[in-house]
Amino acid sequence: MSSGSGRGLAVRRGFVIIAILWGGGCAEVLDSIDPDAVSPPPLSSFDPQVDELLARMTLDEKIGQMTQADQQFLRDVTDIEALFLGSLLSGGDSDPAEGNSFEAWRDMYEHYQAQALKTRLRIPLLYGVDAVHGHSNVEGAVIFPHNIGLGCTRNALLVEEISRVTALEVRATGINWTFAPCVTVPRDDRWGRTYEGFSEDPELVRILGEAAVRGLQGANLSDPLRILACAKHYLGDGGTTWGTGTVGRGENDFYPLDRGDTRLDEAEFRRIHLVPYLSSIAAGVGSIMPSYNSWNGEKLSGHRYMLTDVLKGELGFEGFLISDYNAIDELPGDYREQVKRSVNAGMDMMMVPDKYRLFISTLKELVEAGEVPVARIDDAVRRILRVKFAMNLFEGSQMADRALAERFGGPEHRALGREAVRQSLVLLKNEGSVLPIPKTAARIHVAGRGADDIGMQCGGWTIRWQGALGPITEGTTILQAIRRSASAETVVTHSPDGSGSEGADVAVIVIGEAPYAEFLGDRAEPALTAADIQTVRTVKSSGIATVVVLLTGRPVRLGPIMESSDAIVAAWWPGTEGLGVSDVLFGEFNPTGRLSFTWPRELIQLPMNVGDADYDPLYPYGFGLSY
Repeated sequence: MSSGSGRGLAVRRGFVIIAILWGGGCAEVLDSIDPDAVSPPPLSSFDPQVDELLARMTLDEKIGQMTQADQQFLRDVTDIEALFLGSLLSGGDSDPAEGNSFEAWRDMYEHYQAQALKTRLRIPLLYGVDAVHGHSNVEGAVIFPHNIGLGCTRNALLVEEISRVTALEVRATGINWTFAPCVTVPRDDRWGRTYEGFSEDPELVRILGEAAVRGLQGANLSDPLRILACAKHYLGDGGTTWGTGTVGRGENDFYPLDRGDTRLDEAEFRRIHLVPYLSSIAAGVGSIMPSYNSWNGEKLSGHRYMLTDVLKGELGFEGFLISDYNAIDELPGDYREQVKRSVNAGMDMMMVPDKYRLFISTLKELVEAGEVPVARIDDAVRRILRVKFAMNLFEGSQMADRALAERFGGPEHRALGREAVRQSLVLLKNEGSVLPIPKTAARIHVAGRGADDIGMQCGGWTIRWQGALGPITEGTTILQAIRRSASAETVVTHSPDGSGSEGADVAVIVIGEAPYAEFLGDRAEPALTAADIQTVRTVKSSGIATVVVLLTGRPVRLGPIMESSDAIVAAWWPGTEGLGVSDVLFGEFNPTGRLSFTWPRELIQLPMNVGDADYDPLYPYGFGLSY
C-alpha cells in the first residue's frame, strides 16, 4: 500500500462538486474556493452611514459598543439597554437557563436582542459563540470533524461547504457571530489546542482558513444565511515554548504551552504564523481575536505594534479586534492599566464576561482623564459599526428566521458531515490488507471505550467547553454505524475492554483520547492510556485480525500497540456522523486522507515539524494509504 489518489463528493448548494484529491503537500490542495467567488465590499465603504451614527452617540453609548459580556453573568437583562451593550457571548459552558435545546438557544438570543433594540439608537447586538466544528454548543446540531481532520482532507471546497452549513445552523438560532475559524499553526503536539488547527504547515492553514471565512461569511456579510467570522488567535498561539504557559492555582495546575511565550525573530514569526491572516483578510473576515500568548515576552492583547501597526496599518484590516475571554486581565499592572494598555494598543471590543460594569466605568474614567484619546474610542466604535452595517443588522431582521428550524441537524447537513468524516480519515497501517472489511464477514467484534461514545467521538468544544464523555448529543456512534453498515448475516458483538473477541473474523478497536480543550489539554506525553493499550493486546491475544480506530485530537505515541495492530486508522475526533467511519472500514469509500501533522516515533522528538533538519517521523506529513 502507498499514498495514492481518490475521489470525494461534497454536497454544495444543491449540486455536487467532484473534488480530485492527491496525496502529498499543499501544492495539490483544491485552491479554487469558488469559481464564482467575488471579493466582499470593503468595510470602509460603510463609513458614511457609520459616521452619521457615530456623530449622534454619547461617550456612554460608544463605550457600550466596545463591551461584550457573557450572558450567564448579566446582573439583570436590563443592563443590555441601560449600559448600551454592543455584544454578548455564550462562553463554552454558558447555556440558556431553560436548557440546551435548539428552541432554548433561539428564545434566549431573541430575548436579549429585543433588549438592545429598546436603546435610544436601536443598535443591534452581535452575539458570539464558539461554533468551531458545527454549532457545537447546541444539542442536535451536526458536529463536524475538528480542523485537524479537515486538514487531512486537503479539500478547500469541502471546508467552505462545512462552514456554510455551520453558518446556517447558527443563524437558525438567531445568533450572528462565531469565534472561528481558528487559523493557528500548531507546532507542538503537546499543546491542548492542536486539533483546532488545520495543519502544522502555514500554507495549508492559509488555504483552508480562507475557505472557512468564505463559507461562514459568504460573498457579502449582508447574506441572512451567513454569520460574522473571527480569525483567531492573532498571533503565534501555536508556537509557544514549552514551560512558558500559565501556572494555575491548583496543586497540579501547570499549563506549559497554553498562553505561553512564542520566541521567534520577526521574520520567522511572520513566515509561520502571519501567513493565514493574509488570506483571511483578503476573504473579508470582519473580526479578529488577538491571542492570550506573548511574543518574545510581550502579551499580544496589549501589543500595539502587532495590533495597530501591522494588522490595521500594514495589512489594511478594516474590521474590529475582539479580545479573548478575560484576556486583558493577564496584562501587566492593575485593571486600570490593563484596560488602558489594551485599548491604546488597538483592541476594539473587550470580552469581559463578568467584569463588564467595571470595564465600562474604568474606560470612561480613562477617557475623561485624557489617558485614552477620544479618537481611539471613535476608531474602535467605527470598526464595530462598520461590521454591523455590513451585516445589514439595522435594516434586516435581527431575529431568527423560523423557516431555518427544519434544516437544523437535518439529513442534508448530516450527509455533509458523513462525507467530511470519510475524507478526513487517514489510513496509517494495513498489513495483510485487513481493510476493507468484507461485508460477508460472519462476525465482527467491536471493542474499545470509544466505540459507543458520541462524546468521545466529538472531542472538545462540544456541548461543554472541555467536551464530555457519554451521550451528550444526537449522532451515530461507530458501533451503531458498523451495525448499520454490516450485512444482515453478519453478527456484530461488542465489549469495551476487548473481552469475548475469540472466534470473530476481525475486531475493530476504537480507542484514543478523552475530550479536552485549552488548559486541560496540555500534555507532556500525548499517549494512549494503559487501559487502551491493554484492550488492543487482549483482542490480539485471541488470534484474530485487529483494526484500531484512533479518536484523538493530535498524533499520540503508537509504539505500545504497533505490533498488536494489523491496521490503524486515524479518525481524529470525527463528530456525530459515525457512518463516515464505517464507510471507510467496509470499503464504501477508498481512504484519501493525508496527514496534516507529522506523526512522531517517540514523544522525545516533540516538537517536530516537516522541514526540520533532524526529521525522522513514524509517519511523515502528507502520509496516507489507500486501498
